[in-house]
Formats: sequence, C-alpha cells, structure tokens
Amino acid sequence: MIEHGVVLPVTRQAEMLGLSRSSVYYEAVAVTEFDLALMRRIDELHLKRPFLGARMLRLFLQRDGYVVGRRHVGTLMRRMGIEALYRKRNTSKKHPDHQVFPYLLRNVVIDQPNHVWAADITYIPMRRGFIYLFAILDWATRKVLAWSVSISLTPDFCIAALEAALAEHGCPKIFNTDQGSQFTSNAFVEVFDAITTQLSMDGKGCWRDNVFVERFWRSIKYEEVYLHAYETVADARSGIAGYIDFYNRERPHSSLDKQTPDEAYYQQPALQAA
Repeated sequence: MIEHGVVLPVTRQAEMLGLSRSSVYYEAVAVTEFDLALMRRIDELHLKRPFLGARMLRLFLQRDGYVVGRRHVGTLMRRMGIEALYRKRNTSKKHPDHQVFPYLLRNVVIDQPNHVWAADITYIPMRRGFIYLFAILDWATRKVLAWSVSISLTPDFCIAALEAALAEHGCPKIFNTDQGSQFTSNAFVEVFDAITTQLSMDGKGCWRDNVFVERFWRSIKYEEVYLHAYETVADARSGIAGYIDFYNRERPHSSLDKQTPDEAYYQQPALQAA
C-alpha cells in the first residue's frame, strides 16, 4: 500500500494506514523451514487447545521432537497473531490514538440475518510461507459474507472485505470483533462513521466471544487448508474461495436445522441497521 516517489510523504501514508514509520522501511527476512514447521504445528495445537500458552505449547512441541524454547514459541505466536484464551485481568494499556468499543452482545438474542456480524483474522500455512485470512460472518446464519487474504497484518485487507460486505449485504445492527490493532485502527473505525452500525469489541482475553468465527476457522483448516500445501498466495486464495463457496451453499449445519448458511440467510428477512 505504501508508494514511494509520490506527492504524499511516506510518513503521512504510514500514518493514514495506522503503521509505524520504521515498519515501512523494514526489509522482511525469510522465515526458516524450521519455523514454518513449528508455526504449522502451533496452529494445529492452538485450534485443539486454545488455552495453551507458550510454556505449555513448548512442552507439547518438545514431545513432538522439536528443540525449541518458550520465548521462541511466544515470538512465533505473536507473528501468527494468536494468544492463549483464558480469563485474565485486563492489565494492557490502550493505544493512545485507538478507540476501544464496549461489548454489546451480552444477553442479546441473535436469531436473524444482519443483526450481528462477527469478524476475525487467522493464520494460514502454505508450503513455503504463510498468509493471513480475514473473514466476516453473519452470527445467526454462519454465512461468510466477505473475506480477504494478505501477507501482512495491516488494516487495509480487512477494510476491503468490510466495504465489500456492506456493499453487497447492507449494514448490520452490530459489528463484533476483538480488540486487535487492525480493528481499533482509525482507518477501520472510520468506515462506520458513515453508517449506523454499532461497533462491539470482545474483552481482552475473553474466551467466550466470537465463538462462531473460531468454529469456522476450525472447519476451514481441517477440511481445506491442512489437506493442501498451497504453493503460492494465488493457490491459497483459489482453494479458500472454493471452500467458502462450498461452506455457504452446500455444507449443512446441525445448529441451523441442517440448512446451509445460504439457505438460513436468504430464507428469512434480514435486519438492517436503523
């Protein structure tokens, strides 16, 4: 997204994208094959046991034959954008320029399309490298409304998917995410300035929130991603697109009375933000 040699200074471009200036000039170092294998295994363990922190993950990895320390596991977890899910005190400080919104879903009955959308980001392993997948789901029907992939965790690929979902499906009453920097960034929040949708954000480290997105991550990884070693980002995008089409149109859900997400979404009136 950053372009050199244009009228707008690089510093201003970085500010608009919510990036630090130093990160613009940073030259990425290739991830080693060993670290890629570790990240793939960490991802599998995290899906099965999301409460495992770096210390416990290190023990599981060592039992698998990996020689690795706790700090290195923690570094890879941060790179993947994951953390252990458990109840903990909220001792983190907010970014001074980023607003965090209250959680609005407590005791709310959500049974109609477009009442609540939920969104999140996950790590996707490839044969040589990895990407990040962002997806927006309708809470009541589990339909994937929009998605996008990126090689970095900047907010722009999330914003592109959000704008596509709003253009195709209208505005939900509530949009729920975690407190990730992509979602609290000024550029992401500003999308909601022109619409009446309310932003809702999970509590830090709260294990119960965005559960339906977490279930979708488990489905797409076990039923698609782990079965294929994508060679390129284009291959990953094609495979993910095919699975999401199958997930929306053909895959029945027991929680939807054996309907597909598309059937559940389109067969009842959708709420629109007032």
